[in-house]
Amino acid sequence: MDDLTILNEVHKGITMGMASLEVISEKTQDQDFKDDLSYQYNEYQHSLNDVNNKFKENGEIPDDVPMNTKLMGWTGIQFNTLTDTSTSKLSEILIQGYDMGVIKGVKLLNENPDASQPVKNIVNGFVSLQENCINRLKKFL
Repeated sequence: MDDLTILNEVHKGITMGMASLEVISEKTQDQDFKDDLSYQYNEYQHSLNDVNNKFKENGEIPDDVPMNTKLMGWTGIQFNTLTDTSTSKLSEILIQGYDMGVIKGVKLLNENPDASQPVKNIVNGFVSLQENCINRLKKFL
């Protein structure tokens, strides 16, 4: 997998994470939780800027996340919160998504040992972001 393909995967993960944070934030009235989600969203924005800057350096633009992928994410959140929109449940949903992001990032690193160091750094940053968000959310479970 070349560097741009790896970056596209990270871009997709960040974009989906940000979309999930927006949907989850609308479902809670807990201000402390909302504030934490806002912090996480801003951290995602910084990571997205890093990815986008790397694309610009290469004269490329990231692929759009397919609409069906976005719809599946939104639908999954709606379905999983039909009967429970507690802060604990919302945290659990986000943690599950972040776990998938950690797995994806680590697999990208393991399966692409020849990726450039700057791209590896971005993927490592993405994994660290996911792990940090998981740790932040544990207090809301």
